[in-house]
Amino acid sequence: MSDRIEKIVELNAPVARVWRAITDYREFGEWFRVKLDAPFVAGEVASGQITYPGYEHVRWTATIKRIEEPTLFSFTWKPYAVDPDTDYSEEIPTLVEFRLEPTPSGTRLTITESGFDNVPAYRRAEALRMNDGGWAEQVRNIKAHVEADAETDVETDAKH
Repeated sequence: MSDRIEKIVELNAPVARVWRAITDYREFGEWFRVKLDAPFVAGEVASGQITYPGYEHVRWTATIKRIEEPTLFSFTWKPYAVDPDTDYSEEIPTLVEFRLEPTPSGTRLTITESGFDNVPAYRRAEALRMNDGGWAEQVRNIKAHVEADAETDVETDAKH
């Protein structure tokens, strides 16, 4: 069993584009599938309604920890806290970090979620398994989101 999930993806988009997709609350909501109430502010709680099919009953809540443009965005949350009949308020949250590094072809994005050892034992394995699968999907989502823009820019340049 591991205490962390790590996903690394190479994106064919500049760091500035990936940074915007991660830290602009509207763009984040598009690819992450959550309708957020307000912009991200370090030290404050961000919340909104999940729009992912089957999870529309879940309220997304995270505490924004760090916004260090253009390399690090992080928040804490309660992993896989989706059961409306469970009180997760006393649980210790996990830490989610998005780290961006420039590469010759664009950006290397590393997403890490750590702290699963603090999730109550009765739900730790499921939270780790579900979030591991969730992050795999979110990596595909952000890749499609930022690379679609890059393709549109190339097509627009080719027409001029």
